[in-house]
Amino acid sequence: MGNLRFIFSFFFLTSCSSANDMDHNKPEQQSSIIEAVKNKQYAVVEAALKKGTDVETKDENSKSLLLIATEANDLEMARLLTAHGGDVNRQDNRLDSPFLLAGASGQTEFVKLFLSKGARFDVFNRYNGTALIPACERGHVEVVRILTTTKGFPIDHVNRLGWTALMEAVVLGNGGKKHVEIVELLIGAGCNINIPDKDGVSALQHARSRNLTDIAKLLEKAAR
Repeated sequence: MGNLRFIFSFFFLTSCSSANDMDHNKPEQQSSIIEAVKNKQYAVVEAALKKGTDVETKDENSKSLLLIATEANDLEMARLLTAHGGDVNRQDNRLDSPFLLAGASGQTEFVKLFLSKGARFDVFNRYNGTALIPACERGHVEVVRILTTTKGFPIDHVNRLGWTALMEAVVLGNGGKKHVEIVELLIGAGCNINIPDKDGVSALQHARSRNLTDIAKLLEKAAR
């Protein structure tokens, strides 16, 4: 009986010691995997995740590993992290998420990947906008093409500035070939061209006042 008590006590203490060691090393493990992601050390990251390191580890700005990889345009790392359950919707202190950032940055392959991994359309950036709105502003045609053909995507969402994706393409775009194509895509997807800005000015009125002739013609035709 005494021997049994000794064996039980030994294993109990050993287990507690191991758990304490894991807790003690947790900050170090987090720092290590963050650096491994930044340095594109794929094997190191995969090994750490398999050993139980949290795939949702964040840096001091609440950027997840997947957001760090997205910012670095590291598609291979993004695929590795999402394969291990990395959340494409997790936001940092600035309300950026991997999906929102990929859309805004024109990272077409990331957008495709994140859509296949559960990208949500009701998670908004710091302007209360979708991934589509900044993509339209910045002329990311292929991202716009993908999102406007994605079932259920809110193409007429109005952000905190009072602008839709169409409005942003007209007001902040340069009126060049890319923005003309983006307006065509939005119209083709059935966007509401009549949603005005906070001052009651329509996209067509903005296009005319900015002398965006090609865009104005598209909007005039769509209004008929």
